[in-house]
Amino acid sequence: MFRSRSRDEQTASPGQAAELTKQRRDPQAPKGRPTPKRSEAEALRRAVAKPPADRKEASRRAREARRAELARQREALAGGDERYLPARDRGPVRRYARDFVDGKWHVAEFFLPLAVVILILSMMPSMQVKNASLLLWLGVIVMIVVDSVLTGFRLRKALAERFPDENRRGAVAYALMRTLQMRRMRLPKPQIARGEAPRR
Repeated sequence: MFRSRSRDEQTASPGQAAELTKQRRDPQAPKGRPTPKRSEAEALRRAVAKPPADRKEASRRAREARRAELARQREALAGGDERYLPARDRGPVRRYARDFVDGKWHVAEFFLPLAVVILILSMMPSMQVKNASLLLWLGVIVMIVVDSVLTGFRLRKALAERFPDENRRGAVAYALMRTLQMRRMRLPKPQIARGEAPRR
């Protein structure tokens, strides 16, 4: 009745002895293998998850996955985390183009406020004010075109020097579209202040 553990293990077969040792292992003792990382555990859990029972369940899971991905992208657009940015905003070339635009003042970013002012002036009964609004409109368009041409030329040159082996296709158009947005409305949010050089 009060036999010692060593005698039990001696009388038991090797397989039974190993089973007895496994059952008596201290819960605080090491497992003999490293604890998996959370990302690995989640990937394993998703891999062994039950397949959807029907089409309705599959579409529900797809909606939830799409919603989670969009939430991650919104957080990344607000915080600048490049791991979860949409494909069009990802990469060192696009980041440099954003910084190139965000570090300077551009006429195009004031297009919407100026357009509202010009619209109000054009509705005035005075013919002189209407003519002045037309001239102001033409002046704004010319300044935006000149600023965009100069910005595109400088950015194309800077990208060619900085990223000679990277795919730069569409980066200049991407940057010029960003200049049309007011700074506080740009997504991804600007990561540098005006006057700062683009990040490396």
